[in-house]
Amino acid sequence: MDPTAWLPHRPPFLLVDDVEVDADGSSARGVWAPGPERFEGHFPGRPMLPGVLQVESIAQVGACALLASGVEGLPVFAGLDKVRWKRQVLPGDTLEIEVTLEELRHRIGKGSGVATVGGDVACSATLRFAVLDVE
Repeated sequence: MDPTAWLPHRPPFLLVDDVEVDADGSSARGVWAPGPERFEGHFPGRPMLPGVLQVESIAQVGACALLASGVEGLPVFAGLDKVRWKRQVLPGDTLEIEVTLEELRHRIGKGSGVATVGGDVACSATLRFAVLDVE
């Protein structure tokens, strides 16, 4: 499904091409095939996807799950824990992203996500988020 059905993000900062959310919004899976513009300048002669974009793509898939569960507002980062990069993401790679929401209390929550390439873990993280009122 088109992630813009849930997310306010738009290009060039929309980092998910397609997303599938469980019926109860407890988890989601997404796919992102970063275009060549994402690799420009990082690094000349040896392009690789910046790790911060990998973490943001995980967060965007998690936000889709949260918003699909019926929570209203704007989910934003409140913290990152246990972030690990295990493999480089190179031009032509496709990230497959899975996120599971673990808790939500008083508009503060936590979830865990992993981004893989061809079944190999590229990035994993525990995300903390807050849900802001939309004005």
